[in-house]
Amino acid sequence: MPSSISALSIGNPFTELAEVDSTNNYAMAQALQGTANHGHAWFAWRQTAGKGSRGKSWNAADGQNIILSVLLSPSPLISAYSFYLSAAVALAVYDFFKSFAGDETTIKWPNDIYWRDRKAAGILVENNIRGNTWQWAVAGMGVNINQTAFNPSLSNPVSLKQITGKTYDVIAMAKILCGCLQIRYQQMQQNKESILEDYNAALYKKGEMVKLKKNNAVFSCTIKGVNAFGQLEIVDAPLSQVEFGEVEWVIK
Repeated sequence: MPSSISALSIGNPFTELAEVDSTNNYAMAQALQGTANHGHAWFAWRQTAGKGSRGKSWNAADGQNIILSVLLSPSPLISAYSFYLSAAVALAVYDFFKSFAGDETTIKWPNDIYWRDRKAAGILVENNIRGNTWQWAVAGMGVNINQTAFNPSLSNPVSLKQITGKTYDVIAMAKILCGCLQIRYQQMQQNKESILEDYNAALYKKGEMVKLKKNNAVFSCTIKGVNAFGQLEIVDAPLSQVEFGEVEWVIK
């Protein structure tokens, strides 16, 4: 492991894959085999079994979007504070998308990127922990860029092209995203508390009344923020905080 991880550029090397089942699976396999280091990025032109959060799949049209996984060293964090890394990745994708789509971009807890009330990107961070040692994290990022026709089963997708009317070079865009991740990763290393502050500043529906669903029961609450352990803090509800996977958003 290099002694100065922050000096290494995320996205170097940058590997293009013609086809893969899952960029996250591929990246983690390379890490475990010892054939990749911090910052290595893999871009897929076609992904046949993309993974989303909570066991869901991630579907994207071939060659039209960013399908990217990056291998990250979690240093100096410990696994108890893994949310800081997840938040840093979310902020990187948020920074990237906002720079093209504008101020209506937000982060929907825990790590979706929204434009207005529509999903523009999804993030899946997977960790390799051995004993008490958090060895690697793989940040998988799917960002809708040029796709304009989506599977009808997706309730609220949106792409950058739909927002701006422009067509983009997806490889060039993926490399810009790597640069955004480099900035947020270094910020996390230097001042992880500022990552949480920035994450909450960009939080979808913060301070607003929303509807969440738990065990098929829908309830209203006001979004207060997210704490250092990744729990959503809410008020005006029977409970004060919820874990990821405990509730679902109800979005019209």
